[in-house]
Amino acid sequence: MTHSAEADSLFAPARVGSLELPNRLVMAPMTRNRAEDDGTPPPLMAEYYAQRASAGLIVTEAAIPAQVGITTPNVAGIYTESQVAGWRGIAEAVHAAGGRIFMQIEHGGRVGHRDNSGLDPIAPSPIALPEGIHTPSGRQDSPVPIEMTAEDIRTAVAQFAAAARNGVRAGFSGVEVHAANGYLLHQFLADGTNRRTDGYGGSVANRIRFVVEVVRAVADAVGAERVGIRISPGNRVNGISESDTDVLYPALIDAIAPLGMAYVHTVYTEPDAPWFTALRRQWKGTLIANPVLGRTLPIPEDGGLSKARRLIEAGADLVSLGRAFLANPDLVERLRIGAPLNPVREEGLEYTGGPDGYTDYPTLAASEASPSRSASAASTLGSALR
Repeated sequence: MTHSAEADSLFAPARVGSLELPNRLVMAPMTRNRAEDDGTPPPLMAEYYAQRASAGLIVTEAAIPAQVGITTPNVAGIYTESQVAGWRGIAEAVHAAGGRIFMQIEHGGRVGHRDNSGLDPIAPSPIALPEGIHTPSGRQDSPVPIEMTAEDIRTAVAQFAAAARNGVRAGFSGVEVHAANGYLLHQFLADGTNRRTDGYGGSVANRIRFVVEVVRAVADAVGAERVGIRISPGNRVNGISESDTDVLYPALIDAIAPLGMAYVHTVYTEPDAPWFTALRRQWKGTLIANPVLGRTLPIPEDGGLSKARRLIEAGADLVSLGRAFLANPDLVERLRIGAPLNPVREEGLEYTGGPDGYTDYPTLAASEASPSRSASAASTLGSALR
């Protein structure tokens, strides 16, 4: 890889809301299942994020806004004071290292299990996740979720707003509302998982209603300039199916655009995808794009740099990378100078706890000082990373 003027745009300053960023590379949210059993982030998580503080912006792994929204074991919450304190340690560590960080807020909806949360999962409709789910006793069949009542919906909206206030109180510069990848908000958007006949189901206007209410409540709670949203048009992960993607997302963007949010973050984006081109024309604010790099393939040798450049050329303001940041705490500098990358190691991706495969990836300087520490085998990303 050679350094060129073409690459400079990725390393140029940018802005998200009122936040100044030193470069346009975002660390994408990736759940790593390192929280304590009660959902409290431990100091190890602070070390992990601080190691990666050179990213233009870090978007954290999912923070769950309520116990019923827990997905898998050892995910972090943001609804108790212990959890807020743990996240505060993360924000302080990243800021001390010179970084900028937003918290992602995610409710699992039907992606959950009583053995993980102690509660039956809830969803827009009683349609089970068509795949198993990890629990403390191993992988189990996913249960049929309980259909949410109108009161459940109002409660969930309030829980997202409270989680956002807790995130900002913990020291985060903003929050990202997770409406992608088959979790609760996406379950309301998609007609394959939303079979409701009330005001939250059926038409596109009804199916976007819950997401719009959540985003509006979060923006009211912490200020729209502190709020982003993550979407994944057409993404079929977690059993999602959408028959009207080309109508659904323009309607959602039209509904939330007047709020003046910090950004929209799209997942698994091809720069020439018609929906991305249309989104860029429609959304006038900051647009973060996450490139398609092949979830079952090793990280590209360039870490996704060529795809990132193409997305910037196609109109993205920032580009988010996941696995490359996971394995390379100093990814920005490696990409800037064209240095080789650590490959992702299978061990330690999730459900293992501890520093192995988490905080022990070497920087370039450490690898050069002790080559034996460098990772030796490329692998794939676990299904819980998102």
